[in-house]
Amino acid sequence: MLATQATLTLNSGVELPALGFGVFQTPPDVTQAATEEAIRVGYRLIDTAASYLNEREVGAAIAASGVNRSELFVQTKLWVSDYGYEGALHGFEVSARKLGLDTIDLYLLHQPLPQHFDSTVDAYRAAERLLVEGRVRAIGVSNFSAAHLEAFLPRVTVVPAVNQVEVHPYYNQPALRAVHERLGIVTQAWSPLGGVYVYRPGEATKNALEDPTVAAIASRHGKSPAQVILRWHVDSGRSAVPKSVRPERIAENLSVFDFALTSEESAAIDALDTGVRGGPDQDEIDFLSWNRTIPD
Repeated sequence: MLATQATLTLNSGVELPALGFGVFQTPPDVTQAATEEAIRVGYRLIDTAASYLNEREVGAAIAASGVNRSELFVQTKLWVSDYGYEGALHGFEVSARKLGLDTIDLYLLHQPLPQHFDSTVDAYRAAERLLVEGRVRAIGVSNFSAAHLEAFLPRVTVVPAVNQVEVHPYYNQPALRAVHERLGIVTQAWSPLGGVYVYRPGEATKNALEDPTVAAIASRHGKSPAQVILRWHVDSGRSAVPKSVRPERIAENLSVFDFALTSEESAAIDALDTGVRGGPDQDEIDFLSWNRTIPD
């Protein structure tokens, strides 16, 4: 019997599981097994992307799971090399074919391209067409700042259902989340445990899982630091997509629906915010110049 899980209602009316399973940087040769395990233990939201180069393995896991398609929420992202209107339609078809799906539940633009904003807008307009045609159930963006949204929204018809951005205890983006709340956009956290710091070579490690405040809260609840942080996301009304390939961690990360944080505990984790991102600044990097194309 699966544990009761929290859901969030998107502005399209679609229900989004609050906690999902991510496969960022998961090698293709282990993606299928890890995703199958995630579905087996109860994950119903699976997050991938064209640029992760493992959509085909995610699709194989979905097919092998035996779980009815209607019970799963699958989201993927369009990479910038397929931006523009026709490029986005092509990119979607490639992703859908690799996933083995007729319909994708949530389709996101992976990055804003401030240096090529017309192609960003055109890609989203293609996503709007896919929404009208019923090929996707909701559309959104990823890594958009408040300034990007301000420039973007007057040029499109559909307000993004989701903005997937870096959010964790050391970088929780309160100003951007307030903008999301005002606009009816769900905040979805990538690197929800702060691993974006831990795996950056040559820099001082910042590990929220070892933070004394988080550890003390975990001890009080008899939970792990990771479970406390993920519960903090859920209690704060966010979606989060942690990743792991270890079966014990995959199960542990989902086991957060049998306790809740107090308002004081949530506030204490909020107070850990440093205002310093761990990931790239989208205004400083032209992702179109990256040598990354998506094979058909």
